[in-house]
Amino acid sequence: MSTSARSAPRREKARAATIEEIKLTALTHMRETGTVDFRFADIARAMEMTPPALYRYFADRDELLSALIAGAYDDLGRCVAEARDAVPDDDIGGRFLAVARSYRQWARQEPQQFALILGLPVAGYSAPVDGPTTEAAQRAMSQLSQLFLEALELGVLAPPRLRDVHPAIAACAAQKNEHMPVAIPAETFQAMLHTWSTLHGFAALEAYGHFDWIEEAGRDALFDGHARLAAEVAGMPAPKDA
Repeated sequence: MSTSARSAPRREKARAATIEEIKLTALTHMRETGTVDFRFADIARAMEMTPPALYRYFADRDELLSALIAGAYDDLGRCVAEARDAVPDDDIGGRFLAVARSYRQWARQEPQQFALILGLPVAGYSAPVDGPTTEAAQRAMSQLSQLFLEALELGVLAPPRLRDVHPAIAACAAQKNEHMPVAIPAETFQAMLHTWSTLHGFAALEAYGHFDWIEEAGRDALFDGHARLAAEVAGMPAPKDA
């Protein structure tokens, strides 16, 4: 093997390591400043680099933001998948509760990443259409819809409490069903949206400090009741340890 052939993998590893360092530095900056916005100059200064040097790794701030957003979605997806898979396959209710708790815990531990992907849009940033951020979002958010599919396949999903579906929501359900292995009834699709928005609402309120006046044990109990109620309204079975 030639010297140039051996050095190529080393250069690739060094480049990959620098890219990861840039992303970590940007995340650290967001955590320290409590914001999801930054300038290339901020990251370069923290890394003792010149701003133009960053352009060797990212075309602009938006490309770096896209990488951070995709990484945040992947981190969220990994956390909820690990929590879900720690519960037996036949305990759909328990798996749902595990996913809900993990979603909440991730939001509490990663408020900047949570804000980055599920908060207000970053000023001046536009995500690439059907790019890495969209793909990562679909991977992460499919964790919840997958539980509904599993419940349907196992025959343990009851009809949701609310069954009146607006035609616009029914049209969305029909569009999504084109890519689903199992057709999801429109009322169940609507229940999935209700469930996610319900869990997200609690997680957002807590992540941004609006429940700080309640002691932690109380918040834990409140969230579990919140998640169980959302699951019951959506037709999910109760956890087996309930």
